[in-house]
Amino acid sequence: MDALEKEFTGVVKSHKGAIYTVCYMFSKDADEVKDLFQEVLINLWQGFARFRGDSSLDTWIWKVSLNTCISADRKRRRWKDVVPLTMDINLFEDDDSESRQIELLRGRINRLGPFDRAIVLLWLENLSYDEIGDIVGITAKNVSVRLVRIREQLKKMSTPKK
Repeated sequence: MDALEKEFTGVVKSHKGAIYTVCYMFSKDADEVKDLFQEVLINLWQGFARFRGDSSLDTWIWKVSLNTCISADRKRRRWKDVVPLTMDINLFEDDDSESRQIELLRGRINRLGPFDRAIVLLWLENLSYDEIGDIVGITAKNVSVRLVRIREQLKKMSTPKK
């Protein structure tokens, strides 16, 4: 293994949690999350030697992860008529109320557009508005405004229609 591969392996090990978080936010299916993770790794590897350090490594990894998952989400939406093979059991299913609330929130977040979903994900990861702005390409003030609007959207999703 050469020096670049060793460095890349270390970067992946230290950032795999963030990468998985992004992938999980864009898919409900465990196999698809693994596929997204591999796709992100491929894209990271392809750009790793060219990474110039214009932004922090963390920011670059978030950007690549989000862009990869957003692109995959767009492709999947084009093929939405394809019927996936499924099993009748969900190994990830929990029946306690906290798990149901988390799944309800996740479902609402998934109804947001990809850009808003990315902002929520980064906010949930406790990134600062400046960091979120750097990753998604908007100002920190715009991040703040979008989060307020996103919260309103999520509240409207939770109130029953009259």
